Amino acid sequence: MLQFPLTFKFKVGTLSNDFSITDANNTTVSYVRQKMFKLKEDILCYSDESKANLIYRIKANKWIDYSATYTFSDANDLELGRVARKGRASLWKATYEIFNLNQEHEFTIKEVNPWAKLIDALLSEIPIVGIFTGYMFNPKYQITDKNGQPIMRLTKNKSFLGKTFTVDKIADVSEKEQERIILSLMMMILLERRRG
Repeated sequence: MLQFPLTFKFKVGTLSNDFSITDANNTTVSYVRQKMFKLKEDILCYSDESKANLIYRIKANKWIDYSATYTFSDANDLELGRVARKGRASLWKATYEIFNLNQEHEFTIKEVNPWAKLIDALLSEIPIVGIFTGYMFNPKYQITDKNGQPIMRLTKNKSFLGKTFTVDKIADVSEKEQERIILSLMMMILLERRRG
């Protein structure tokens, strides 16, 4: 089982959108690599930065689209579940639904305060002021079960370039459910960072 909180830390100063995930003991859990210049998202998750051991893959079901579905599979190409952005609902307040292997809706990821992202995007366009918005506006996302009970929370940390995020566990779930949630958060954070 993972040791929470987890930290997602993006590489800065590169063209790629790669990030590493470390646990509470600062042990690398995964190194996530987004393939560049792809019309359909293809995310590779390795055990560490050496990229020698592929553990997961996340693929989109269609070309770049605001309502695409992203399927997770393990290194043997066995499907583990999927996450889907809730189309129009996500235009204002990011909302994603997580499904298990039986295509049953298990969890929902929802942005807590969409105003933080909007103000951050507007102020980041102002010269000089824009470089400090990472200290002022930090979006939060709550993961809830089908009964609306909170399970985890993802928070953008205060930083100069907005490059780190923390995942806190609120309630216990099975290892497989935890796996689907973390894979969903990986995909969501890549999509939401691109949106601002």
